[in-house]
Amino acid sequence: MDLTIIVFLLGGLFLGWSLGANDAANVFGTAVGTRMIRFQTAAIVCGIFVILGAVISGAGTTETLGKLGSINALPGAFAACVAAGLAVYLMTKFGLPVSTTQAIVGAIVGWNIYTGSSTNIQVLITIISTWVLCPIIAGLIAMFLFTITKRILRYNTLHILRLDAYTRLLLLLAGAFGAYSLGANNIANVMGVFVPISPFTDINIMNILYLSSAGQLFLLGGIAIAVGVVTYSKKVMLTVGSDLLRLSPVAAFIVVISHSIVLFVFASQGISNFLNSINLPSIPLVPVSSSQAIVGAIIGIGILKGGKEVKWGIAGRIALGWFILPVIAALIAFLSLFVLQNIFNQTISF
Repeated sequence: MDLTIIVFLLGGLFLGWSLGANDAANVFGTAVGTRMIRFQTAAIVCGIFVILGAVISGAGTTETLGKLGSINALPGAFAACVAAGLAVYLMTKFGLPVSTTQAIVGAIVGWNIYTGSSTNIQVLITIISTWVLCPIIAGLIAMFLFTITKRILRYNTLHILRLDAYTRLLLLLAGAFGAYSLGANNIANVMGVFVPISPFTDINIMNILYLSSAGQLFLLGGIAIAVGVVTYSKKVMLTVGSDLLRLSPVAAFIVVISHSIVLFVFASQGISNFLNSINLPSIPLVPVSSSQAIVGAIIGIGILKGGKEVKWGIAGRIALGWFILPVIAALIAFLSLFVLQNIFNQTISF
């Protein structure tokens, strides 16, 4: 493979690392924050399942993101990924759980503006609407599940040690499901811009192992996310898991499950096709924010408890980061494209 292509793909891998350091950390943030699961265990399980989700179920959201703006040159895709990755990294330095989805959307819009390409407004509105719906849906699911779980525990008293063991296992299983859902939903943010211009060819080994060109990109992106989880996610885990609202282990489990359901639903082609088959509106297959889902679920439980325990100042800082992030990503993308085109003489679009 040409060295230039490898260099440009590093932009996507950097974004994947940033996603692992920030968004993927949310999958086990509550479990680590409540000290039910060690960080090392959480990082390993999260890394494995995020790769599986990316490779097995990552195609649906990638197609939708590609409709927002079709970046048709590797240098342009590189600039968009680096811009999104840098924007997420800056927020991660402040310990804020931000949305890689918002970052890559901002970077793509920045590329569209710089190159004079059209932005699909309908797709953009659909994606932005999920930024509002995602935390609300996660919050409602968390409130419902938390209420049901409290009633079950009230009528089925368990010894504290047994309850502790069950909760640890459930948190681990919920985290694995959450990591899979994250990989399936958010791999589009990492490698989606490279799919139309993928430098890989399909692999078919004796009709046993088949990996498409896009699948190879998803595998690389999934590995980059896993590395981000292992190396740089602990600070954000603690912000989500303990700073925003002190959670009991059971509440932590509810938060992760609620988050995972939201991400899985917005990435599932099977659910979308089923709804179409019975003449119901299909759910848009769009990459939604893991951070927004987690925060929405935590606040939902906080509101159920009366709202006084929620640290609204931290919630406000997180929300502010969500608004600023796509703007920062768009500006960095604009600057990166200018530098690539005018200083390094790279073709950023065709």
